[in-house]
Amino acid sequence: MSQAPLEQARKQTDVLPQPETIFVDPFGLISRLREHGISLVLDNVNEMSGMINSPTPGLGLSKGASNTGQYSMENVIDWGRLAGVTGLSTHAVVVGRYGIPVSPMFGDMLLTPSQEIYGSGGNVFVHLVYAYADETLFKDRLDIAAGRMSFLSDFSANPFYCNFMNNSFCGNPKAAGDNTAHASYPDANWALRFRIRPSATTIFQFGVYFTETRSIYTNTQMRTGFKFNGANIDGEAMPVEFTWAPRRGREHTLPGHYKFGFAYDTADHRDNYYDGNGNAFALTGLPAREVHGAWAAWALLDQMVYHHPEGAADAGISLLGVAYFNKPQTQTRSAQYSFGIFDRGFWKSRPSDAIGVDFAYSQISDDLTRSERLFAQQNLPIPNGAFFPQTSTYNLEAIYQIRVMRGITFSPDFQYYIHPGGQKQLKNQALIGFKSHIALF
Repeated sequence: MSQAPLEQARKQTDVLPQPETIFVDPFGLISRLREHGISLVLDNVNEMSGMINSPTPGLGLSKGASNTGQYSMENVIDWGRLAGVTGLSTHAVVVGRYGIPVSPMFGDMLLTPSQEIYGSGGNVFVHLVYAYADETLFKDRLDIAAGRMSFLSDFSANPFYCNFMNNSFCGNPKAAGDNTAHASYPDANWALRFRIRPSATTIFQFGVYFTETRSIYTNTQMRTGFKFNGANIDGEAMPVEFTWAPRRGREHTLPGHYKFGFAYDTADHRDNYYDGNGNAFALTGLPAREVHGAWAAWALLDQMVYHHPEGAADAGISLLGVAYFNKPQTQTRSAQYSFGIFDRGFWKSRPSDAIGVDFAYSQISDDLTRSERLFAQQNLPIPNGAFFPQTSTYNLEAIYQIRVMRGITFSPDFQYYIHPGGQKQLKNQALIGFKSHIALF
């Protein structure tokens, strides 16, 4: 449930995004709008994947394929150009989503969905993702944003990730979304975020996001995204993140980003093992006790280690790495680690093509595993829909990204699951499919 590639294009020096599109300037409309500080971007992301192997027998699973996708429109207004209000811009995105990942067909049950662009769109034609205002001050040294904002669009995020399709990688490490206090694209909370740039290579940001942990992804409250009342606010999430962005190499052609972050929230969360009396709820049948507050910590990096001679600025080999940690008492994953490599521009005759491989390991909370084992020992259904107690899972993805023409990319995709859904009793599964991105204007 992550952000689309069009969101990546927004993060640039010019407040108005200008991605490569099929229609450059139809009827002169785009240029006229931009002259007045208005930008509109319309795109579609589609992800298809199918199983190569048969699933584990005897569990009612079946071999198959599925398709997911999203159409999206982004509007950015530079109020400095439009009305002379220096440094002020507004940002809004609406989407419509369709489909469901193939991974539940072989027992993953959406622990690490095979296709990230699914769900939380409310099954409506238009769903509001976010709408906020952004003010830059002191020659862009200080940036203040406020409105309806997605926590995970700003924190523990990296534009490299959504070149991939598996939700372990795109659009954040999947462990980041375990805590519903951390609103994930395409849903948002009321929020206030500050970003400070002490130097050309450092960024410090922090914020307050008013959480709606019990309703954030429900159709009752978030179906259209236009329900703005605060009746469901149940706490605050307070993230901080430091980014170091050096440019290495003799000619500074090797960009990198090193992010270190921590978040604490004040919402109540369900304990993974104990009931209100301090006993195992899997044995007593009582509700899980409420735990006040949860935390998360992360380290993310990308570093170009080789720049292809005479290539564009992004032409080179980059290494990717993630370490993400959750409070194991309340979250599904206690940790996630991933490592990847991404190479763009290695083929001189096709400088925009890219190839990438990413690998992720996810460790399920020991407390959650203990509870699931107790349910299994009593021959009771495991509450989260798993067939067996969950322990750990591994995901591998390989892509080849093809620039078909202006505004169109097509990426053949291979994935391999070891212990799908963290269940060692399930057969490993191989998937093959594709991811496409079409930017109209």
